[in-house]
Amino acid sequence: MKIDVLVAEIGSTTTVVNAFDKVNSPCPVFAGQGQAPTSVGEGDVNIGLHNAIDNLSFNLKTDSIEYGELIATSSAAGGLRMTVHGLVYDMTVRAAKEAALGAGANIKQVTSGKLRKSDLNKLMQINPNIILVAGGVDYGERETALYNAELIANLNLDIPVIYAGNVENQDDVKDLFKNSRSELYIVENVYPKIDELNVEPTRKVIQDVFEKHIVHAPGMQRVREMVTGSIIPTPGAVMVASKLLYDDIGDLMTLDVGGATTDVHSVTEGNEEVSRILISPEPLAKRTVEGDLGVYVNMHNVVDMVGKEKLEEELNLSPEELQNLIDNHKPIPKTDLEKAFVEKLTLHAAVTAVKRHAGIFRYLYGSGGRTTVAEGKDLTRVKYIIGTGGALTRLPHRVDIMREIPLSNKGHELLPNKDVEILVDNDYIMASLGILSKKYPETALRLLKNSLNIK
Repeated sequence: MKIDVLVAEIGSTTTVVNAFDKVNSPCPVFAGQGQAPTSVGEGDVNIGLHNAIDNLSFNLKTDSIEYGELIATSSAAGGLRMTVHGLVYDMTVRAAKEAALGAGANIKQVTSGKLRKSDLNKLMQINPNIILVAGGVDYGERETALYNAELIANLNLDIPVIYAGNVENQDDVKDLFKNSRSELYIVENVYPKIDELNVEPTRKVIQDVFEKHIVHAPGMQRVREMVTGSIIPTPGAVMVASKLLYDDIGDLMTLDVGGATTDVHSVTEGNEEVSRILISPEPLAKRTVEGDLGVYVNMHNVVDMVGKEKLEEELNLSPEELQNLIDNHKPIPKTDLEKAFVEKLTLHAAVTAVKRHAGIFRYLYGSGGRTTVAEGKDLTRVKYIIGTGGALTRLPHRVDIMREIPLSNKGHELLPNKDVEILVDNDYIMASLGILSKKYPETALRLLKNSLNIK
């Protein structure tokens, strides 16, 4: 069987291959899906890729699959590990973090101000895929970013470095890295003026650098032998798909509750009235990842956060029955009770992650009385909450879970309103369509709306 495009999602444990046909027609088709264990541990990711394609052949009841293109997203080999180094935490550092997270990065170290020896030691232990250096508004403070860039250049690491700080430093930074093994990329300042974010140019370069250097990750050396097109981080692909959909239907939030983490992507400018009292700027497209909220690997964190007594009450279980459920927890629930347990975990993970992502109203008191200010991301104009990932596309009460998000508002939180519409990525292909949209945007949008049941 001949398929136009295969999209591989190379995860830390599973490789999924989605098949898309007739991509150049007005009626593109999601043909099917195959999966297999990821083979990074065997030193060659292509083994898992071949096996996933064989599984796709089996599912499509054909002897073999031929394809025109193979593109991929990856969170294998630790995903995109980054360190971020800026000047002031609430300004240039936060802007650099927003750029890295939006590109799909897993941020392992954040520093503000001048790097210390302990910071450099930690950086070398982390051995990131990319190092991001920022600092200073354009034509403002120069010394800190130059100091940090010089220390990192002197480490002579074989790791790409992106400089996205004060524009006045660009020539000096180029000189610093002239003899370093680190490949240097110069990008527009992520924080060019006070209260102005400019994260999109850095996000794009991060994904380009990831694609170029992903072959250096353990087990990924031969990935280019099969993949004919782009490779970007899987969370970054979800953000690309979210932004594509935003351009068509408006303000939205995408939620992915996974086994280890919960990701929240929002694309919204927020309410004009809230913007006027916002303490600091927020990007149009924002991603947060909660590393302690997962329904399998980090299940115990969620159980502890909710409390066993509350779970016993919600599930109508004895302490012994709940403990048995916890001790025998599986990655994919099978029985009705197992599904009910995972739904409770998913509900609490989803609500907690969105509350951490969203901003709040705060009250300041001074000589003139009380003043109301807003802090963080304003989600009050979000019209759609989209569920993707295993839990929010497969659990029986997934829509009810997402409906609880606006209902959980204590009154001071900048959460979506109760009339928000809930959409589900029924085909579980949002990340694949994110990368497909880089070459076939209209096709990807049509397939995404089909998966979400948007007419």
